Amino acid sequence: MTNTISKGTILLPELLNATSSILNDLDDLQAKLTKSLRETLLVDGKISLSKLEQYQYETHSFSWFATYVEALRQLHSWGQEIENNGEFNELNTLLLQIGFGEYLSQIEGGIPMNQGEIARISQIVETSFWSRSDAWYQLTTLGNSSGARTHLVSLIQDKLGEASFGNTGQDEEIEFIRDQFSRFVVEKVAPFAQQWHLENALIPMDLINELAELGVFGLTISGDYGGSELPKIAMCVVSEELSRGYLGVGSLATRCEIASELISNDGTEEQKEKWLPLIASGEIMPTAVFTEPGSGSDLGSLITKGRKMGENYEITGNKTWITHASRANLMTLLVRTDPESDNYKGLSMMLAEKSAGIEGNPFPDKGLSGTEIDVLGYRGMKEYELSFTNFPVPTSNLLGGQEGSGFKQLMETFESARIQTAARAIGVAQSALDASLKYALERQQFGKQIITFPRVSSKLAMMAVEIMIARQLTYYSARQKDDGRRCDLEAGMAKLLAARVAWAAADNGVQIHGGNGFAMEFEISRILCDARILNLFEGAAEIQANVIARRLLNPRTN
Repeated sequence: MTNTISKGTILLPELLNATSSILNDLDDLQAKLTKSLRETLLVDGKISLSKLEQYQYETHSFSWFATYVEALRQLHSWGQEIENNGEFNELNTLLLQIGFGEYLSQIEGGIPMNQGEIARISQIVETSFWSRSDAWYQLTTLGNSSGARTHLVSLIQDKLGEASFGNTGQDEEIEFIRDQFSRFVVEKVAPFAQQWHLENALIPMDLINELAELGVFGLTISGDYGGSELPKIAMCVVSEELSRGYLGVGSLATRCEIASELISNDGTEEQKEKWLPLIASGEIMPTAVFTEPGSGSDLGSLITKGRKMGENYEITGNKTWITHASRANLMTLLVRTDPESDNYKGLSMMLAEKSAGIEGNPFPDKGLSGTEIDVLGYRGMKEYELSFTNFPVPTSNLLGGQEGSGFKQLMETFESARIQTAARAIGVAQSALDASLKYALERQQFGKQIITFPRVSSKLAMMAVEIMIARQLTYYSARQKDDGRRCDLEAGMAKLLAARVAWAAADNGVQIHGGNGFAMEFEISRILCDARILNLFEGAAEIQANVIARRLLNPRTN
């Protein structure tokens, strides 16, 4: 590979040849790390859970490394595809080049798992790999140069307000959907998001009704039940664009996605015919009622009981972090129906009907009460702690008509939920870039636009690069899901990376705004609050890292 740089751009076809070669090097290194960790973690051919916990730092560092490898693989595939289509322009070239340059440098020196924890693979295995190939050397020393970042920002600043910065690699139908929702957000969401946030106001029902008319709540539901039957990629694009306007709006469809997938996968035909058309049309607003105050991510330890009494189950117990609980009129409710059990095997999923609350009376049903949880961000739907006291659910509303299957049924939905969360994170990151780029162009300091200062432009450049990396990894996981393949690994990687990208973009956005970024009147303050939740719900970052490590290190799954 020659040292040919034009305005910070390594010329093709050398760049794609280099990234392809580097992926082979990364695969070799991952094999070494896998072998080393298996020697530490395996007992009698199986992963020892006690050792997995003892060596949690090492295994989670491995998960981040593996996520970077897959992210770079998908970034290379994206570059190859659009180059084959003759669409690999200078902007796209820079996104690929800087992405590889930065992530390879982090692999060498340390991958940030968060602000205070660095994944260093040199602490997992000794390797002479850092002798580095010429391609590796050129990308780490030249690929992410200050000149490359500055030139990238000079290209994206001309695209402020466009649906995407760089070719997303999707077909015309998907990009038409993106453009449709991008325009909707500009008109109906973005101008009001800050006010909704500051007032802690519920998203207006008129807007929810418009989203229902656009088909948002039935995107992936089968056409046989009134849905649009679109692929998960479409769900990603819609979630991205709506979250780019306001995370609360982008998350409205999440509970619909969870409920419809639960019913589509495991419901009886009667349950499908009853509920799916109502969810698709927006007549029914579901909410997911899983977490309990003492359980967190340990769903197997749930204690809320569902006691069978004649033709009903009577539900008693407490749930927490229930989003949009007041307005919802259907709860996907995970309870313990086997009182003798103390693990996931005794859990069942209920389709529990409730009345939609109104102002002044958010929970009108007997046996159900709720208390709002005040939150920093992720507003617009409100969070609640719920208390059930002999709350009745007809036995016909037991999902699938079989007790003891609730945990398994829920696990089947986590792939889609995490893919959608990754897409929401991309939207939030994009909103941070939008706000920061606009501010950097308008703000004058020392007689010039602050975008001309290298550390400001570098922040903007890395936002654009990491958004494209996370986007391609998320789209890959969605394609795996659409093809019917198991993708808990890919979905976990997408969610892990995209959530960190969103937080980094929002945090850097505040820094670009300076003191104004700390003022609640500026939207970047809201974006920062919204971005922080993405690392927590649908499985915290530590949970994702655990899932990734167990999948990759278990000899029985590889």
